Amino acid sequence: MAVVVLVGGGGIAALNAFGGDDSSGDAKKGSGDDRSSDSKVLADDTGLLDVAGAKTLGSTGTWTVSDTSDGSGAGDHDYVCQSQRFADPSGLRTWVRKFANASTKDSAVQYVEVSNDAAAAEKAYGTIVGWFSQCAAEKRTRLNNSYLLSGMGEKGWIAVFGQATGPKTRYRTVSVTLAGQATLVVEHDTNGTSPPKPDAVLNATAAALQKICPQTGGCGSGTPAAKASLLPTSEPAGFMAPAELPIIAAVDKPWVSTPGKVGNTTQCERTDPKKAKAAKYATQTYLAPGAKVPTEFGLDDTVARFASPNAAAAYVNLVRKNVDGCQKAVSTAKVHSAGNLSTGGVKGEAWEASFDTGNGKKAKFRIGVAAAGNHAVYLLFPVLTDLDITDSAFLDTLRRAAERSVSYK
Repeated sequence: MAVVVLVGGGGIAALNAFGGDDSSGDAKKGSGDDRSSDSKVLADDTGLLDVAGAKTLGSTGTWTVSDTSDGSGAGDHDYVCQSQRFADPSGLRTWVRKFANASTKDSAVQYVEVSNDAAAAEKAYGTIVGWFSQCAAEKRTRLNNSYLLSGMGEKGWIAVFGQATGPKTRYRTVSVTLAGQATLVVEHDTNGTSPPKPDAVLNATAAALQKICPQTGGCGSGTPAAKASLLPTSEPAGFMAPAELPIIAAVDKPWVSTPGKVGNTTQCERTDPKKAKAAKYATQTYLAPGAKVPTEFGLDDTVARFASPNAAAAYVNLVRKNVDGCQKAVSTAKVHSAGNLSTGGVKGEAWEASFDTGNGKKAKFRIGVAAAGNHAVYLLFPVLTDLDITDSAFLDTLRRAAERSVSYK
């Protein structure tokens, strides 16, 4: 059984520099990291944040430096979504400093890669941004929110990831910024019931940049700020990043996408982008290779671009009308609404539908459709044993699909 999804839509403060006097002796010097003895850029750990700088992450409790190491002691997975040991394997040196807060159970890490020149650093920065949008190195992790940074370094992003760990979620808020020949990563990990705001990591990143950029260049100017924005992704334009798809407890492999077939629907919709005369449309199917799931598992995301917002809205309204009336038109169907969307220029609805297939068996689906500008999205996800998501998670996925669709040309 194939599944199809159609997508459309269109969706703190300046800081003082902090000095360090508590941790220079923690550095683990390694000749393997000093790849250029002539370079003195961040040659020691005095340019890293100290416990005073860590307080920008939160004043509650006491922060301590739990470890400081150079590249010879750096791990393969020091921050969320890191896919390999170094983003710039040919760089000059790397510093990693980790912090802990015993009172709040929070933790943090500062990771700095120094490249041979600004061009190599920019390439490393792009590599890390790509790791964030794929997040193939993590299990059961979702990109909740992302923010474009300004007023600090040359450019940067903050991403908020959630990891399902039980009643509370472990949130990992991480920034990546470019400063001359350095790439800086700052991560703050907390437990909570909702994604944290970017302010704490924004402030800590600004403090860290003030300490390193006099040596690395690329200091930037202005007041540090974070604006909600969609993280760049290597996916085809208009489609969600794999890291934005929902967490399913029974699936411990990351989502990946592949071109899918346009036009697969249930018996309820009775239309598709082609019938609705969309100017252009395409489908990506999201799967979890290697996961122990049935072959019909997956989510199809179909993006359709129409001649006008009215045409996109007309398509969405027709799907809504047909799905809402499906129980009358299809005797084996049972359908109920799973929620409505009306935010940020995105309007749509989601449903759960089941169909009797005989011998007491049922085929169940989550269906979603939304419009944003002159784009529309349609999502179809088969509900399988132990492989379902909540109404709110599916509705949030529909919103993100609609926001992504505006870049589909």
